[in-house]
Amino acid sequence: MEQLRRVVQDWLEIALTPLAGALFRLGVSANQVSVGGFALNVATAGLVATDHLVAAGVLYLIAGTLDLLDGMIARLTGTPTRFGAFLDSTIDRLSEGVVFAAIGYRFALEGAAIDAGVVVVALLGSFLVSYTRAKAEGLGAECKVGIATRAERVVLVAVGLVAGLLTQVIYLVALLTAITIVQRVMRVRRELRSGR
Repeated sequence: MEQLRRVVQDWLEIALTPLAGALFRLGVSANQVSVGGFALNVATAGLVATDHLVAAGVLYLIAGTLDLLDGMIARLTGTPTRFGAFLDSTIDRLSEGVVFAAIGYRFALEGAAIDAGVVVVALLGSFLVSYTRAKAEGLGAECKVGIATRAERVVLVAVGLVAGLLTQVIYLVALLTAITIVQRVMRVRRELRSGR
């Protein structure tokens, strides 16, 4: 899975390099792109809340693309900063939070209380996937494994929105994030034990 993820990410970086270069020449900073991505995610949440799901799915993919661009621009400027990395990570959590909250709202409006509850579980799992990596790296362990990183979650939710499979996708995200958390805990356990 990690190899496939790297191949796709490399392909996307090649495809997005001209856009990153154009934004760089216009003086757009990586942090501005991060904030712009958050604004698009807020708009996505608004579209979900007002039942414009196909448009929300397309916009969610565009917002996810900006998540790649901010890092590319930071590398182009040769000045990636620790604050930029922190801001990007924080905005990623906010972005998932607003979109998942809108999905939960839609389910609640439809009287699907259990589905709305699963949205909370999926969001908690998404946050824990990111937390386990950050905590592991803080302890000196590498922790990029897992079948449901942010990129996969964005694609899954976008497909669910566009294809009318949102309920099924939310259950799948909840399951896959749980599996990813277990994968990461096991990997970090092995790494930290071998490093004793």
